[in-house]
Amino acid sequence: MTERKPPGVPFESWVDKQIREAESRGDFARLPGAGKPLPQEAETPYDELWWIKRKMAREGLSVLPPTLALRKEAEDTLAAALQAPTERIVRKLVEDINVKIREVMFKPPPGPPLGLKPYDVEEVVRQWRERRAAE
Repeated sequence: MTERKPPGVPFESWVDKQIREAESRGDFARLPGAGKPLPQEAETPYDELWWIKRKMAREGLSVLPPTLALRKEAEDTLAAALQAPTERIVRKLVEDINVKIREVMFKPPPGPPLGLKPYDVEEVVRQWRERRAAE
């Protein structure tokens, strides 16, 4: 524990003395990030929730309710399927996302309704073939 400020000593002088002593002991040497540029967030306006956002990103957590996150994943998967290099990969992507969609349809999580039904694998494969033929 740090010592208490003695009575009658100005606060600024007492703090300066504490810093000077810590520097002489080497308490500030080899701190993480020493000599590195400030993170990109330092140049943006102050955000009170910066630490929460950083923690969530580090932990891989989503801010979206589960159904909205699945909607986003379904859209991304459909786009990836249409760009896939082989028909086998298209089928795999669509079948995997359909499993997740069916799971949510039969036991809905809390949050807004999903509003999706499983994709027609053959229809997605047909669209994929048309795009491949056009390229």
